[in-house]
Amino acid sequence: MDKKDLLDLIDDDDLGLLDIEKKTVSVTPDDRLSESFMEINEFFSLHNIEPKSGGDIHEHKLASRLKHIRENKEQRDFLSKYDTHGLLKIENKDIDTVNDIFEDDDLDLLSIEDSSVFNIKNVPEIKQDRSDPDFVAQRKICADFDQYEHLFAQVQRDLKNGTKNLATFVENEMKQGDFFVLSGVLIYLEKIYDPYRGNSQKINRRTRCIYENGTESSVLLRSLGKRLSDVGYAIKDNVNVVSVEDGDSETGYIYVLKSLSNNPRIASTKNLFKIGFSTTSVEERIKNAQQDPTYLMSPVSIVATYRCFNMNPQRFERLVHRFFGDSCLDIEITDNNGKNYNPKEWFIAPIRVIGNVIELIIKGEIVNYFYDKNAESIIKISNP
Repeated sequence: MDKKDLLDLIDDDDLGLLDIEKKTVSVTPDDRLSESFMEINEFFSLHNIEPKSGGDIHEHKLASRLKHIRENKEQRDFLSKYDTHGLLKIENKDIDTVNDIFEDDDLDLLSIEDSSVFNIKNVPEIKQDRSDPDFVAQRKICADFDQYEHLFAQVQRDLKNGTKNLATFVENEMKQGDFFVLSGVLIYLEKIYDPYRGNSQKINRRTRCIYENGTESSVLLRSLGKRLSDVGYAIKDNVNVVSVEDGDSETGYIYVLKSLSNNPRIASTKNLFKIGFSTTSVEERIKNAQQDPTYLMSPVSIVATYRCFNMNPQRFERLVHRFFGDSCLDIEITDNNGKNYNPKEWFIAPIRVIGNVIELIIKGEIVNYFYDKNAESIIKISNP
């Protein structure tokens, strides 16, 4: 069988039925579908791009699987709760040609309910080299997620009321019971297992990580740390709240927002966030965001809030603008009355950097640093 025939066969394997794996317990079609989609999620988390056809065999397989899922409304609806990266949010396809009819497959002619016919037996299990630092453990449904759901709910409440916030991720401080955010998904580090030495002779540990979307994985501790260092951050107690003393005055909330605008320029701008200060609750402040040019005339989502005491709002805004001045979004927004505005509180910077900057502002240390927008890094000012 040549490569073209193999790729064609993979294209029809939208549920990963041709994957070879050791049979341990029977799984339902829903389990198989969800786990096959988790593999696509893992690819996006690792590469920050969806799999494309024409790459290597593995990427081509994931691209074909994603294509078939997108074309099947029932599968899209079922998987929506696992769609952490918005991979299934697609526009309806117009049918203009005969080719479009074949590609759209409205009758689900390619879907197979009974996958037993494709179960491959008596074939040796293909083992992946676990010593590979880029190895990504496959996620699966967390059977006892009900035991952890309340923990995620509490962390979300703490983030909203400002008692916890985003903090710099430090790899050697990882411990059981910690919470992290990776690619927009909240993670609970439930277990760190005993260390072992892999084929590379490096000491590593397997973990049990629970994800807020109801899945879990046994990702290697080193791999998790590497990914968090790149695109994640830790959830920590807000030191500005924990250290509150008698006589301190609550002044409001620092907030970080993400735009939900459909404007192509805004939607395509990576790492675009609004940083602001509110003396009222953030929920109250943003309730009419779609009518306010300050919020780009569109709904927004709350990424983080920081409850503040003894904070001067004007000084905070000056510090933010001075620090991120070169990374401010330059855009003109027209309100419902036809008047033009140039919002100045939207900045282009990774969320982990923004979290670190807010920490430095709260601690009064921000004057010792500057932002390198090309390196997307906070740089400490050297003493002469």
